[in-house]
Amino acid sequence: MILESLPLTPDHDIPGPLLTELTALHVSNREFNALSGDFPDPDDIRPEQVAEALAEEAAHPGVELLLARGAGRLAGFAITLAHHPDPADPDPWIGLLLVDAREHGKGYGRALAAGVEERFRAAGRTGVRLAVLDNNPKGLAFWTALGYEVIDHREDRRLGRPCAVLRKALDSAGTDRTDTP
Repeated sequence: MILESLPLTPDHDIPGPLLTELTALHVSNREFNALSGDFPDPDDIRPEQVAEALAEEAAHPGVELLLARGAGRLAGFAITLAHHPDPADPDPWIGLLLVDAREHGKGYGRALAAGVEERFRAAGRTGVRLAVLDNNPKGLAFWTALGYEVIDHREDRRLGRPCAVLRKALDSAGTDRTDTP
C-alpha cells in the first residue's frame, strides 16, 4: 500500500478526479456515516460536502490528510493530528481512518493504520491516540484488535458525541507495546 499526503492547493482545494475518488470512498461507508452524523444525509453525500469537510480539517495546524492507494486505486484515507487541541495530551491522534467499504476485511485498514503509526514512530512519537464513537462497536473491535487500549471515555470536541479514547504505545524499534503510561 502506498501512503501519500493529499495534494491541496493553497486554498485547500482538492483536484477534481481525486475529489471524485474521495467522495466515492465516503459514499461506500454509509453505515459509518449514519453512525457519525458527519454528513446531513448518509444516502446523499456530495462532492462539495466532502471538499468542505476536508478543507475544514486541513485548515487546522498539524493536520495531515493521507491517501492510501492499493492495486492502483484509492483504498483508504486517514486524517492525522500532530497534536491534540488539549495541550495536556502529549500524543498525536488519528482523527479518521476510512477504508473503501468494498475492501473491508482485506487488510487495507490494518495496513493504513500501520503506515500512520510508522509515520508517527519515525517522527519520534511514543504513542498515538484516537477516539471511537460509543455507537460504533465494529470500530472499537477493529482498533482493539490492533493493540489499542481504552484509556478514557468523553465527548468528542466537535459535536459532543460520546466516545471511547484509545491509545497505543509505539516502540522506537518498530514493535508496538500495548501498555499505557
